[in-house]
Formats: sequence, structure tokens, C-alpha cells
Amino acid sequence: MAELLAGKIALITGGAAGIGKGIAEQFAEHGAQVIVMDRDAGRLAAIKADFAKREIPLQAIAGDVLNTDDVIAAMQQVEQVHGRLDVLVNNVGDFLGISKALEDMSDDDIDSLLGINLRQVMVVTREAIPLMKRAGAGGSIIAVSSIEGHRAMPNMTPYAAAKAGLAGFARTLSLELGRYGIRVNVIAPETTESEQVKPEAWMAPEDYAQRAQWFPLQRFGTPSDTAGCAVFLASELSAWVTGTTVHCDGGALAAAGWYATADGAWTNTPVFERSGFPTPPAADVLRPGNDASD
Repeated sequence: MAELLAGKIALITGGAAGIGKGIAEQFAEHGAQVIVMDRDAGRLAAIKADFAKREIPLQAIAGDVLNTDDVIAAMQQVEQVHGRLDVLVNNVGDFLGISKALEDMSDDDIDSLLGINLRQVMVVTREAIPLMKRAGAGGSIIAVSSIEGHRAMPNMTPYAAAKAGLAGFARTLSLELGRYGIRVNVIAPETTESEQVKPEAWMAPEDYAQRAQWFPLQRFGTPSDTAGCAVFLASELSAWVTGTTVHCDGGALAAAGWYATADGAWTNTPVFERSGFPTPPAADVLRPGNDASD
């Protein structure tokens, strides 16, 4: 495998599990010197042991991105060991199990969702910029967002707003940092199966079996899917890419509410498939070789 990130120093927040760990592993495979910051001591110990077993260097930093003092301390550790930073991946984000109408959300609900999904990204990035400027041209800042920043998500207004905010964050910061050769981009995944997100365990088998009908590419995402996008955005392959969002979603955003049916048609009212209601109007079902006017 070509080492696309050889010699680069890369910091991944929330890098001890899930998508973050997938990114850490692929970065290491491509020659980067990997640093992970995570607040979970058990997961940090596990990834350290895993990397050590494979004789892969890893700097593990215990800290919470929601705590500015921890963030500052982490950057100091990066500076002490490496003297610079080439790649920052803002991977931390969470819906925190808060799902309710906006009118029912407390101030704490709103602050918590905005804090972990948007504010901390700005704080971590702010503290990393001096180290990245020191590295010279070729730096890359990446934020892991969500498809929910680009479509509606009922009962999750602050979460969706924060994820949408990451796109504006990247566009604007890319202008500020372009003169220093630092690029800023976002990855927006769809539902990704990982240690934290387990659709197969959470869903009834008959529902999980329909996943091929929910996504044009017929499956949920994996950490390696997002990691592949991160390698691209961290490497010189994307040297002229900045201020944009890569949609790592199996085609879900493009589908925009259309779902495949078992017989190969497409419908925007999938409830009819299992409800026993009459077949939807022709405008709502598109079959191969036909259009809605047939």
C-alpha cells in the first residue's frame, strides 16, 4: 500500500473507538505518526495495546475536548513530542440520547448538543492552528459531521443545526487559512456501524434485513468508509480541495427520501410496502423502464 501520509503528524479527537479508531488505523497504515485524544481511559488503553501489538507507534492523550484546559494540555503534549501538527481530525460528536421537540428542550439540552457537536470543534481547532502554521503548507483540518447537517432530522433540531454549522465553519475557516496552505473540509457520513452504533443489535431482524433497500449502495457505513475519505482529505491527493463537504453516505442524500422496493422499483412512501394499504399513486412509485407519467 502506498504511504499517502508518510511523515505527517496527525491528531484525531475521540480516536480510541468507532470512526475515530478507523481513521487512526488507516492513517497509521499510510505512514502517519498518529496521536489520539480520548476521554475514555479504557478505550485509550485498548487502542494503545492494539497498536503496540502490531508495533505501530501511537501517542495517546487522555483528555476531554469539552474542557478547554484539556485541549490546551493536549496541544502542549503534541508540541513537546513532535513540534508541529500536520493534520487535525475533529472526530468527536454525539446526539447524547436527546431526542425531543425543540419546545421541550431545556437550556442544558441545547447547550450540550451545540457544545459537543460544534463549539468544541472550534476550540480544538483554535488551539491547533499555531502548531499547524508551524508545520508549513500542506496542513489539513477535517471535521467529521453527519448527513443530518444536510437534511431534516425531526426532534433533533440543535444536533442538526450544529452539524450544518460545521459546513459553514469549514467554508469560512478555509478562507482564513488558505494563505498558510492549510485546508479545511468536512466529512458527512450516514449511519455507521461501530462500537457505539449497532443497528443490527438494535433492530428487529426483519427490519435490518431491509437495509439494502434503504441505501443506494445497499448497506450501512463502516468506520473504514469514513477513514478512506479522511485519508484523501489529509493527503496531497486533495491538495486543491478546501472549504467543502465530502458526503460519505452510500447515496442516501442523493436518494433524498426515495427507497428501493423488493421488486426493484423506487418509492418515496415506503410505509406502503409493509402496511397493507393500496399501492401508492404512480407518481410515488417508479419502476425500471417507466417514469411517473406512464
